[in-house]
Amino acid sequence: MGDGDEMEARLARRLAELRTGRGWSLDELAGRTGVSRSTLSRLERGELSPTAGVLNKLCAAYEHTMSRLLAEVEARPAHLVRAAEQSVWRDDASGFVRRSVSPPYPGLRGEVVEATLRPGADIAYDGPSVAGLEQHIWVLEGRLAVSVRDGGREETYEADAGDCLRFRLWGRTRFRCAGQDAVRYALLVVLP
Repeated sequence: MGDGDEMEARLARRLAELRTGRGWSLDELAGRTGVSRSTLSRLERGELSPTAGVLNKLCAAYEHTMSRLLAEVEARPAHLVRAAEQSVWRDDASGFVRRSVSPPYPGLRGEVVEATLRPGADIAYDGPSVAGLEQHIWVLEGRLAVSVRDGGREETYEADAGDCLRFRLWGRTRFRCAGQDAVRYALLVVLP
């Protein structure tokens, strides 16, 4: 079993632990997330890898950031995270690759994520996993379009290499590769 397979197995176990720890049935979690009972069951048994959208819905239900959830399934937290040891999660269906450069750590509120979207990739999230989450997005290569909904108003920003977008996350968001080449960006996340 490779490192990626082991992480997927730990993620499946952690998702099951979070649900049972709250005393929720699969049906109740399906109602809270809009994800089918059968999909949730397959995720918890490790038969299916979650997409970014599904993982975001689960994180919202559990009031976890995606990074926190992924950090919880890491083999061990460390102060120094070597490049070769940084966990990488892929959503091949959407064209999203996420590297936890500086994963969450107990007692700290910030983290750094490197993200890549392939050309044509378009990911929408229904809402933040934690309301008021602060995000700073620094585009390293390519062009990124980000739509942020705050209350009844939605703003869309296009950022090129070197540009930085920052906001607090209250509503829906959408990330889209806006160029002909992949976009790579650093995402700095700070808990409220």
